[in-house]
Amino acid sequence: MRVLIVGAGIGGLTTALSLHQAGIEALVVDSAVRLRPLGVGINLLPHAVRELTELGLGDALAELAIPTAEMVHFDRYGGRIWGDPRGRALGYAWPQYSIHRGELQMLLLDTVLARLGEGAVRTGTLFEGFEQDGDRVRARLLDRASGTAEPFSADALVGADGLHSAVRAQLYPDEGAPLWNGIRMWRGLTEAEPILTGRTLVVAGSNAAAKMVVYPISMRAERRGRALLNWVAEVRVPGDPRGGAADWNRTGRLEDVLPHFADWRFDWLDVPALLSGAEQILEYPMVDREPVDRWTFGRVTLLGDAAHPMYPIGSNGGSQAVLDARVLAYELATAASPPEGLLGYEKERREAANAVVLACREMPAERVLRLVAERAPHGFASIEDVLSPEELTSITSAYLQTSFTDVEVLNTRQSYTVSGRTQPP
Repeated sequence: MRVLIVGAGIGGLTTALSLHQAGIEALVVDSAVRLRPLGVGINLLPHAVRELTELGLGDALAELAIPTAEMVHFDRYGGRIWGDPRGRALGYAWPQYSIHRGELQMLLLDTVLARLGEGAVRTGTLFEGFEQDGDRVRARLLDRASGTAEPFSADALVGADGLHSAVRAQLYPDEGAPLWNGIRMWRGLTEAEPILTGRTLVVAGSNAAAKMVVYPISMRAERRGRALLNWVAEVRVPGDPRGGAADWNRTGRLEDVLPHFADWRFDWLDVPALLSGAEQILEYPMVDREPVDRWTFGRVTLLGDAAHPMYPIGSNGGSQAVLDARVLAYELATAASPPEGLLGYEKERREAANAVVLACREMPAERVLRLVAERAPHGFASIEDVLSPEELTSITSAYLQTSFTDVEVLNTRQSYTVSGRTQPP
């Protein structure tokens, strides 16, 4: 069996590794001429860390990433609202990691090239469309350097090409642009002194107006006694004339974001200094797409953000793509035919992933943070004077909707690893 994967991001590369582990040939194509370690921080939740560990990447992740110890919410004055442990401290057999997205992608890329060979990833290759009959799917690929078109025949095609997926566009040609919720995000990386435990994921404020998310992402920096802090500034700007045009690599400006946080100085964090210390700022609208009721069309399917783009509310987008990849390989390796395997993958993953999309859209934890801002607009002495015990507990319940698998279910379920299979039975 031969599978063509469009997109060399986290989902596409994890798919290639998972297929190879199962004995299935894979080729990854990407339109970028060169894959570089771009972006900022990303969280890998325990369900994704399990899958990457079973692909043999556990030690490499531990060398690069910060095992997140806790997540804590504060108001915009630095008053503590709520906190919860993360990863192994919650009982999971695997940690939660915070890592530079580019470093994770390069780790996956290097591993694909080492295991599958240098020819397993073709960059500078545009996917222009596909056709299929009962036995094969035929993609049209274009080499950007030479302008040469090349047909490529495969048993299955996986669209892992992100929010602006060309594969999804052929399946849903009338879908239109991603949907924007009126929140604009600025992202950056700043090296600084460690904050709080040194492994804390901080959320301050509420995106009803302005919100900061800050967490360390580099074990190398920690070994030097420093912290490479990933920060995300979220501001609601519904009247912004730029709308929701989404480009992950759009450069942002300090003068656009700093005024929203000019007086956010806490005992343990100077937010203006944090923003000003970044070498580069990226700007992005918070967008998603309507969940679709079908990913698989014959020998073609969608994966990751191409299948279920979601708001970054639950730190779950990349982790869901990793899960997709592992389930896809398992189903293809154990089904009677590629179409049956792709349908099995969709049956296992689509409803679960779509539920996360909708939960992130509802922002259940944000509702409680907004209550704090409304009831105590100038801060508080004790959070118990602001929220009831039930309201505080509801924050934990909210993250069960957007972020986490049940501990016992994850720790005890069967592995998706199918080792050494050369073809489906």
